[in-house]
Amino acid sequence: ETVARNWRMEFSDTCPFTGLLSWSPDGKMIASIETNLLTLRDASNMLVLNVFSNLKGVDRIQWSSDSKYILCATYETGVVQVWSVEDPTWFCKINEGPAGLAFSRWAPDARSILNTNDFNVRISVWTLCSDSGSIAGLHPPKFSEQGLDFSADGRFLAVAERRDCKDHIRVYDTATWSAVNRFAVETGDLVDLKWAPDDSFIGVWDSPLEYLFLAYSPDGRAIGRYKAYDGALGIKSVRWCPNSQLVAVGSHDQKA
Repeated sequence: ETVARNWRMEFSDTCPFTGLLSWSPDGKMIASIETNLLTLRDASNMLVLNVFSNLKGVDRIQWSSDSKYILCATYETGVVQVWSVEDPTWFCKINEGPAGLAFSRWAPDARSILNTNDFNVRISVWTLCSDSGSIAGLHPPKFSEQGLDFSADGRFLAVAERRDCKDHIRVYDTATWSAVNRFAVETGDLVDLKWAPDDSFIGVWDSPLEYLFLAYSPDGRAIGRYKAYDGALGIKSVRWCPNSQLVAVGSHDQKA
């Protein structure tokens, strides 16, 4: 038996937009960038809630996980500006100075910001919870954007490093931002890493020139190794199963 359903879709009026766009995690707001202006809209009716003016054009925006703050990063000037949704009069400005800024992101606690400096010389950690500003400087990462992942519970951060032509993973405790472990991995040129959903494993994979996926425990024990073939392009994407018992590995030959 076939049941016919009539679906009705409603569309809002169009809004001028040429720059960055981001939904808040709670789905209630939309943030957009026009040159240096950050506009927040109510997602239900597209009415403007607030407009914030950044110092210069913005390269990246990201909401905090609780939808209360939004960061705007300008890589050219090395400046991150943070705006409050609940208190439009409050704002925070982070200036990385001569170290420069290559990438900026929120930590899961929604009150800490991680800035990767130019040339990956370090990751600086800043907090909104006090006037102390930068609270930690993490070891130089291999990449500015990828090769870094928080555990699902937010307690740990895994960062890929490259030293003496060898890949390593350093694990940090996010409560103190101190390193709790560092171990070498078997990759020839690690391209990214990802925690399993239950935080029991860290999956790492090699560059597209080498098909190799490896799983390690957070304390550095090798758990699994998968190499489908030699002499062809390797891994393109990796996704963990929600129960952490399976992992899907997609390759450049359009197979998984």
